[in-house]
Amino acid sequence: MSTAVPPSSSSPSVAATVSAATAATATATVSAATATAAPAAADLLPDVVRMDREVTAPKGATVAETGEPRKRAAFRPDIEGLRGLAVLSVLAFHAAVPGLTGGYIGVDIFFVISGFLITGLLLARPIGLWDFAARRARRILPAAATVLVATAAAGGALLDPLRGTDLARDLIAAAGQFANWRFVGQQTDYLAAERDPSPLQHFWSLGVENQFYLLWGVLLIGLARYLHGRRRTLAITLATVAIGGVSLALCLRWTQTSAPLAYFSTGSRLWEFAAGACAALAGGALASRAGRRPVLWALRLVGWAGLAAVVAPLFLYDRTTPFPGAAALLPVLGTAAVLLAGHGSLRAADAGRLLSVRPLRAAGRLSYAWYLWHWPVLTIAQARYGALHWTTLLALTAASALPAWLTLRLVEQPLRYGSSPAPRRGLAVGASALVIPLIAALTLGGGTVRALGGAADAPVAAPAGAADGPSLLAPGTRVLALTPSLARAREDFPPGKGCEIPLNADSSPRCLFGTEDSPDRIVLLGDSHAGQWISGALAMAEQRHWALEVLVKPGCPLATLTVRNNVLGRTFDECDRWRENTLTRLTSGPKPRLVLLAGLNRYGSQEERTEGWTRTLDRLTALGAPLAYLGDTPMPGKDIPTCLAASDGRSDACFFPRDTAFEPDPMLDGGLAARYGVRTLDLGPLLCPGDGPSCPAVLEGVVLYRDTGHITDTLARVLAARLDKGLLGAPGGAGATGAPGTSGGPGAAGSPGAPGGLGSPGSPGAAGVPAAQP
Repeated sequence: MSTAVPPSSSSPSVAATVSAATAATATATVSAATATAAPAAADLLPDVVRMDREVTAPKGATVAETGEPRKRAAFRPDIEGLRGLAVLSVLAFHAAVPGLTGGYIGVDIFFVISGFLITGLLLARPIGLWDFAARRARRILPAAATVLVATAAAGGALLDPLRGTDLARDLIAAAGQFANWRFVGQQTDYLAAERDPSPLQHFWSLGVENQFYLLWGVLLIGLARYLHGRRRTLAITLATVAIGGVSLALCLRWTQTSAPLAYFSTGSRLWEFAAGACAALAGGALASRAGRRPVLWALRLVGWAGLAAVVAPLFLYDRTTPFPGAAALLPVLGTAAVLLAGHGSLRAADAGRLLSVRPLRAAGRLSYAWYLWHWPVLTIAQARYGALHWTTLLALTAASALPAWLTLRLVEQPLRYGSSPAPRRGLAVGASALVIPLIAALTLGGGTVRALGGAADAPVAAPAGAADGPSLLAPGTRVLALTPSLARAREDFPPGKGCEIPLNADSSPRCLFGTEDSPDRIVLLGDSHAGQWISGALAMAEQRHWALEVLVKPGCPLATLTVRNNVLGRTFDECDRWRENTLTRLTSGPKPRLVLLAGLNRYGSQEERTEGWTRTLDRLTALGAPLAYLGDTPMPGKDIPTCLAASDGRSDACFFPRDTAFEPDPMLDGGLAARYGVRTLDLGPLLCPGDGPSCPAVLEGVVLYRDTGHITDTLARVLAARLDKGLLGAPGGAGATGAPGTSGGPGAAGSPGAPGGLGSPGSPGAAGVPAAQP
């Protein structure tokens, strides 16, 4: 299940940690002789600090342990409310609440707040790198580890073994703070992007934040060590602008070329942190002028404008909005404006006063833990019970506030305040919070492997397939266990995966199989639904000592029509260029013995597909080479291996509706094949036999599909004999039911000299089996 906008949003971790480190210091000081030092700004829980009360140190801490006495940074209730607005937006979006279609901008709000607070903290006073890392570890990692371990336990109990295997891998990435890069790789993989979202997909934002902390902490602490005063401020300002500018350029570029890379990667998100950092730097510069009336009114106006810019995208944006890109400028700059307007004496005025209402602040206090808990609850529930109505999702989201509150009270606060703030203690807590989820991941992974009957095995020889007739397997062939095994089914790809070029490529590499130096070759042409037939086409080529040339591009129709690619989040311009380059390449090269066409039959409307195929066939028939067309296979619309694993291999539990498995095909049903003399083979009646309402996921012990719509390579090899007879068999064989009006028409090549020469083109929709057979 892929969307233009990935379904998870940002972690409010840093936003929960400090309150406007750049604001005026609190009035209370601590006596060096009788009191203990106050906790650092990064360790301040918003619900224990008020503007009008003293802040004391953790119980038992001493000045020697915590450093010299210092003043406390003032608490900003408007920031707490802004965090509440951000987390409620994210939760509403994930619960599919009608109207709040742009709630995913909560990611941007949190990132800007994080940049603002961390920059203010590091500017306010010197701090060591290890001390900074320890504070981050105590604040972020214990709650995250709690949720990771709980998700591992729930996944092991409630998810099928295949999803459990994926979850174990996601646990490792989330615990290691590189989940965002794992999801970049998955979402940019055209085939993997079809899978359901991970219960830990929202941990991508935690990875981005922690990678930002590493960069920003080293940069600002390093500059503070060697520069002082105005020189340090100038250097930090220049570095912030430079990093933010480069990151924004990458964001704009990647949003146009690769939506998942733009959404999940650290490089395309740093500018949002930098915007918050600029607000912190500007607030310091305005500190001496905040009391002037023109500045006062200007900041009030900026605050209201910023709040409007934050709220408007909640209702104006949706999943089709190219994001982050230029669209992210509105909530990012709006958040920075609200933070700047709340500086100094304006921190609780006007827009800030509206954000400081109790409900928003209550949500803000719980935001980090609530964010961590809600997504696993929603995804595991839907994996277990199917798609749920938005009211049910909203109820589950509200219920997840309970474990979030318990995590806040029993995990976050005790570990942050119940032990010495010495760096070594914080680092020890962080190390434990990393190791424990890794142990949970290994335990879960081992359990899923045992449930699947062992690790994914190596490819095995496919059972012999029938060359014709109603049976899939050859007479006398029996399969005693599911083939391929469930552990391997999702990885049962055809050879030469590199032949299926990346989405942003517009030309295919040289990709030959079989007798590569042979002057005779079969060309396999189309999208990933053509690529799934590589093994079958290769068997045809090897039988004749020919070469097989593979020219395929995932998600790209061979019919000439422009489409939108949801993985990229935009019009698929590379597809149009690839199609043109490929057709030109075939025209300029030696004539193939056979051009085998195949592809997904779901691009555009039926009329658009008909017009697109007409334009493409006009060019292909000019080659003078024989043309053949493989009808599209049934579309299950659900992950078949996962379904089988969830039902303990019971294939009857994974039937799918016949009426959604097929779309009208202009090549088979619209007369185009007859008009252009294209030989056809339709395997739909074999893979979905009979006339009942459902199609099987397993046939005669063979698992037919490796995901939501592609056949397993095992099935392609089983069908090789049927492809050979139906497409290259002698005239009169199965599938050659007679020529159209004139056998010498376009694409009718006669009989190649090689054994098993091509017969005359079949009639439209020739099924490859005798008419009386299914």
